[in-house]
Amino acid sequence: MPLTPALELACSACEKTYDEWTWRCDCGAPLDFASSPVEKDGFPAALPASWADTRAGLWSFRDFLPVAPHVTLGEGLTPLVDAPDRDASFKLEYVFPTGSFKDRGAAVTLSVAAELGVDRVVEDSSGNAGAAIATYAARAGIDAEIYVPTSVKPGKRRAIERTGATVVPIEGSREDVTAACVAAVEQRSTSPRAEVREGPVESGAAWYASHAWNPAFFSGTATFAYEVCAQRDWTAPDAVVTPLGHGTLFLGAYRGFHDLYDAGWIESMPRLLGAQAAGYAPIAAELHGEATAAGSNDVADGIQIREPVRKAQILAAIDATDGDAIALSADQVDRELDALHREGFYVEPTCAVAPAALDVYRERGVVGRDDDVVVPLTGSGLKT
Repeated sequence: MPLTPALELACSACEKTYDEWTWRCDCGAPLDFASSPVEKDGFPAALPASWADTRAGLWSFRDFLPVAPHVTLGEGLTPLVDAPDRDASFKLEYVFPTGSFKDRGAAVTLSVAAELGVDRVVEDSSGNAGAAIATYAARAGIDAEIYVPTSVKPGKRRAIERTGATVVPIEGSREDVTAACVAAVEQRSTSPRAEVREGPVESGAAWYASHAWNPAFFSGTATFAYEVCAQRDWTAPDAVVTPLGHGTLFLGAYRGFHDLYDAGWIESMPRLLGAQAAGYAPIAAELHGEATAAGSNDVADGIQIREPVRKAQILAAIDATDGDAIALSADQVDRELDALHREGFYVEPTCAVAPAALDVYRERGVVGRDDDVVVPLTGSGLKT
């Protein structure tokens, strides 16, 4: 089935275009939507009147999204609160329906799946993305199969299982989980409503709802930037510090701020600053050398990604915004997590890497004391 113009795809590397859905380019690179709403339609200098009322949550910004809200749980418009002890603002992304910012991407991804008539989605995840995809698939009446590490936190596995999704545990590293999921996708048709095959894992069409590969997911996480600016009377912060694994929120934020800047609704782009886990910090290593990213951090399990599929795009976003990425140790994350809990923010360990990184960025002079900074708190402690 040919795609609508809003869903047409283009390769991020070779620029080949696709008018039927596929999960990656023939050259092996990830795909993006061929045009953004700003490029396709253009937008007036004044904000649309509809954007003054944000009761529809992230779907208030549907003018910038590639699909109608076929699947929603009322997600979005998470609180933006002062963190006076940090000289920053925290955006409380952990209050989403499944307890993480991944609901942004899941809502848009499953809405695209519903529009395409998909019967079954497949995802690989360390927990939060899997829970989000499984929950929104259940809401849409679409079957889900989620590949997870055998070491996945029990609370996250239960959140996936209770949606009725099939959980496929995989021994080994996070990369091994992705490899097993990709192998299953490649062995089965990626077309909607494909003929069902036999076998408990090999049955059904495998539409890859990946938070790393699927462009719809990044359209969803771009709404983080729209909300931040809407909540700040259409001014961008000086800097945003996010956890950085596959770059799901980091790249989404970049694209969202860029959309608003291109539309003329904000006057500047914020610096994008990433926080990685030591031992799993390929972006920090690329920028500052392997020694700066060495060590081990098994506390921040949600960003244990050694080979992000959109590495080139992450580096380009850092370059375009005069940004940076650093690696944090387990001790730094543990200390920050304790501090956040004492301040009333009951978040998961991975969430603590960004506030911990803000302290380091300030110590190094990358962020000034008077800089206006937003830090997303990305995941709830209730699943850990």
